[in-house]
Amino acid sequence: MTTASSKPSLVPIGKQTDPNGPGREAELSAANINPRTGLATDYLNHFNEAIMLLEMIPDIPDCAADFMDWQPLTYPEHFMASNFKARDLAIEAYEQADPDIRARFDNVTGNMTTILTAVASAMKGVRQDKTRALLAIQATGWVKPLVTLAGGIINGERGETDVDYIMNH
Repeated sequence: MTTASSKPSLVPIGKQTDPNGPGREAELSAANINPRTGLATDYLNHFNEAIMLLEMIPDIPDCAADFMDWQPLTYPEHFMASNFKARDLAIEAYEQADPDIRARFDNVTGNMTTILTAVASAMKGVRQDKTRALLAIQATGWVKPLVTLAGGIINGERGETDVDYIMNH
């Protein structure tokens, strides 16, 4: 930890509870950013939007066009395009997050992006609403558990993060 007279070090979030001084953890929490991981669940809204559209396709086939218009965004891109009140803080915290936590998170969200873009591409190549509906149902079944997994990573439900947090509090 830093002393009052020393400059805060840029230790990745997740490696220590409060890398930038006593107010940092409270600032992150107030912005709905997990101070243990440096990640915000708001990013999952990007994927939940695609899932919502997929879930509507079997009943409202016209939603396929909206789903096919969905564009993948990285974590920083999502926040830069959003009205999230603390978007700059969210991006900064993500960039300072523990590299192992961020790598696990990026791997899961990258897989979601790959699935969603592949399904959108497949939907563009078919003409039958029934085929699009089947693709939508399959994709939803693949992506929903990954959103849950990403949420667990954001909330520090795996790995050393929980142990570090408990031991420091």
